[in-house]
Amino acid sequence: MTSAADAPESTPTATPSPRLSVLDLVPVRTGQSSAQAVAASVALAQTADALGYERYWLAEHHNMPAVASTAPPVLIAAIASRTERIRVGSGGVMLPNHAPLIVAEQFAALEAIAPGRIDLGLGRAPGSDPVISALLRQSGATSDVERFPENISEIQALLQPDGAAFSLTSGQEYTVHATPAASGAPTIWLLGSSEYSARLAARLGLPYVFANHFSGEGLDTAMRIYRGEYQPSDGYPAPQSFLTLNASVAPTLEEARARALPQLRMMARLRMGQRLTALETVEEAAAAELSAPDAARASFIAAAEARWLIGTPETARTELAAFAARHGVDEVMVSAIGGSYAHEPADRTPGREQTLRLLAG
Repeated sequence: MTSAADAPESTPTATPSPRLSVLDLVPVRTGQSSAQAVAASVALAQTADALGYERYWLAEHHNMPAVASTAPPVLIAAIASRTERIRVGSGGVMLPNHAPLIVAEQFAALEAIAPGRIDLGLGRAPGSDPVISALLRQSGATSDVERFPENISEIQALLQPDGAAFSLTSGQEYTVHATPAASGAPTIWLLGSSEYSARLAARLGLPYVFANHFSGEGLDTAMRIYRGEYQPSDGYPAPQSFLTLNASVAPTLEEARARALPQLRMMARLRMGQRLTALETVEEAAAAELSAPDAARASFIAAAEARWLIGTPETARTELAAFAARHGVDEVMVSAIGGSYAHEPADRTPGREQTLRLLAG
């Protein structure tokens, strides 16, 4: 036997780094046009593609001054055509706003544009206020929240080569295809931030993403439900998931915090029911905090800072790996929230690009 004195020193096992992906809301800052914001997101996607990120998803939000990601399929087509290998998808399409056939046709077309690279993330929330929801449903062809599970199953069937069969009132069967000659289909993910979405994803045997970037509350419970109640499906014999996380990474902690402040202030306004504006520049956010302190806002910002990934490269990568290990995932989707200084170009987002580069090492 080897004595303790003779035994080689043990080397601490490093926590493995998770795969990285990107969630983008196409932020619009002060003085920036929608065209410039989209151009900045295209550049960010190309950066992620070059750095080896796994996927790039675009959210769906409506009538928000600071968010230009109103039409994920259109933006997905633009970004898929300007990248080479990264998967591109929706994070997500808010299904109650859309007819299942329209969603299936759009994503079948995207799959034809970028075969094997398209993800279809589906969410149950409307993504806006009741007025916008009503306007989106004016055609009468849209779905509703109660039919969410059935609509998911319809989309799954419509995207397959055999299509979906519908029974007519005459008793005849009518077959519908999202595209006439499908050679592949997008990967469907179910998105949510509640126990309902976790249970539904488990019952349907679908991959699941918890929207940790938006709230974070209920994360452990949702993941426990999803994994514990998971029913294997043909495409997914085991549960598959990753998590989202807001991140601002910079060479110094001071810069990382400064670049995070515009997004922190916008989230505070959203949660507190205050008027929304275009995303502030770093200078505007700092000046506003000094000139108009608010205890409730400060409390929200402090709590959010503790949950978000804000720091220097080494610290951020360590915390990211620990976060993934703690929740049992091997992929983290980063919402790069680094804001811009007033002098930085309007058609790029250097703070967000910097976050991706520094996290990737």
